[in-house]
Amino acid sequence: MNMGEIDNFGRRQDPPIQNDKATVRLPMLLGITLAGGMLIGATFFGGGKSINTIGRGYTKYKEILQLIENNYVDTVNTDDLVDYSISKMLEKLDPHTAYMNPDDAVAARSQLEGGFDGIGVEFNIYKDTVYVVTPLAGGPSEAAGIQSGDKIIKVNDTPLAGSKIDNGAVFQALRGKRGTEVKLTILSKGDKAARVVSVMRDRIPTYSVDAAYMVDGKTGYIKVNRFSETTYDEFKTALGQLKQQGMTQLMLDLRNNPGGYMDRATSLADELISGNKMLVYTNGKDTRYDRQTFAKIPGQFEEGPVVVLIDEGSASASEIVAGALQDHDRALIVGRRSFGKGLVQMPVQLSDGSELRLTISRYYTPSGRSIQKAYVPGREGDYEHELEARSKRGEYFIADSIKNDPKLKFKTDHGRVVYGGGGITPDYFIPRDTTWQTSYLAQLFGKNIVREYALEYANANRKSLEKIPFAQFNRTVNFDDNDMAKLVKDATAEGIKPNAGELARSKKYIQTQLKAYVARYIYQKNNRSGQNNEFFKVMSDNDETFRKSLTLFDRAQKLERGETLSAVKK
Repeated sequence: MNMGEIDNFGRRQDPPIQNDKATVRLPMLLGITLAGGMLIGATFFGGGKSINTIGRGYTKYKEILQLIENNYVDTVNTDDLVDYSISKMLEKLDPHTAYMNPDDAVAARSQLEGGFDGIGVEFNIYKDTVYVVTPLAGGPSEAAGIQSGDKIIKVNDTPLAGSKIDNGAVFQALRGKRGTEVKLTILSKGDKAARVVSVMRDRIPTYSVDAAYMVDGKTGYIKVNRFSETTYDEFKTALGQLKQQGMTQLMLDLRNNPGGYMDRATSLADELISGNKMLVYTNGKDTRYDRQTFAKIPGQFEEGPVVVLIDEGSASASEIVAGALQDHDRALIVGRRSFGKGLVQMPVQLSDGSELRLTISRYYTPSGRSIQKAYVPGREGDYEHELEARSKRGEYFIADSIKNDPKLKFKTDHGRVVYGGGGITPDYFIPRDTTWQTSYLAQLFGKNIVREYALEYANANRKSLEKIPFAQFNRTVNFDDNDMAKLVKDATAEGIKPNAGELARSKKYIQTQLKAYVARYIYQKNNRSGQNNEFFKVMSDNDETFRKSLTLFDRAQKLERGETLSAVKK
């Protein structure tokens, strides 16, 4: 991390540190984040002044629509025109103000709900056929006797196969209102004839804590994939269980976490931050949206070293958590610079079920940092390709390639320099490992070759594998060159041209993935909390950021104690 200080020897001085709370309002972030940014409730909208102001524009727009509808030479769908015109209009604002049609709005909201209505299976599409990877524990499919490896041939009278089948079509066919019955035509491995199984749809819980386990006798690991309705309760339960197992230091993994409900994120941070310290605040044009959030509860882990993992996929609510922990010197932030989402949206459901997400404020970390990266209204393409630009200038591989704005300096509680204006810069940089990434590997994953091979292996060896504990599995089960040859044969049959050189580069990663998938298929059913601990334990062997972070808890402890700045330098 760049630790710039003021020069006292006549050379150019760095800009002053900006922690003056008198010059910034201290609002609070309510609501949710998603791919579009931070969201808060829409209860404040109203008033006639704005309607009078836009009246002339509304009249003009209505006239044009009527002229098109009545006089245009061809038949047009004016609803589609309206949706298109709204989307183009919003492009003149910021990258996170967005409009969604009714279907997209429902899909977006469901990502953060605590569950969905369906039959409860994890599926995989392989050779244009839908396979059951596993029936979810306690779900209606498990109760109906559906097993891993079963093919779903039909849903009611609709065939579920062919080159046009995709994840969206499967979701649409299998999900439905709880209490409704669906008839599945199932073909099990070894059976000559298919059978029809009736399944009553029910509420299927979704989970956001992917993993929570003890790495060793003192280190707990928790992986959070998003901030949904149930995240805080899941995290609080996991944290308590790890403490009971002897955890004295915590690794919190927020990599590739795009955000979610903000109150869940601040509640999570409150479990780790003591006293009544500020967690986040917002500032908008309308003071009604200015709020502030402080720590308020006696958290379960307010003392003890904490390491937080972030990367360029960590956004919004994830950045709120990382920013609060960094500003209060409560955690060592490790990895790569986060995405940089610092705008707050208000979701407004429109009369036809569509939704407008309108940016109404910015959020700030406790030290006063806005972490929103730069954008030019109307140039969304530049904004969307910003992560690609980071890669081109080497930021994913060289720490010094991170160029922070020297005018946006702030200080943490213990006097460390941190920066605003473009995500959370980690305290300790770990480069991305791309040595195993090849075009051949991408093709294998694109056609689900790796996952299907693991599923077939797990089903073929299930009886023997279920007799051994995971620790023994992890020591003894590995995939060798014979497995690689069989996998390449399967891939070739699916039209993927063999590439010995790229296979050699990706070999170790493929072998680790195969083992991790098999571990998941065999052992996950024993965990009713939705966690995939065995999967992540296997994958950690191939995770350089994870392994390096295990060596950094001494730095995190020094940081917590407020020791010298050099104690946490890379």
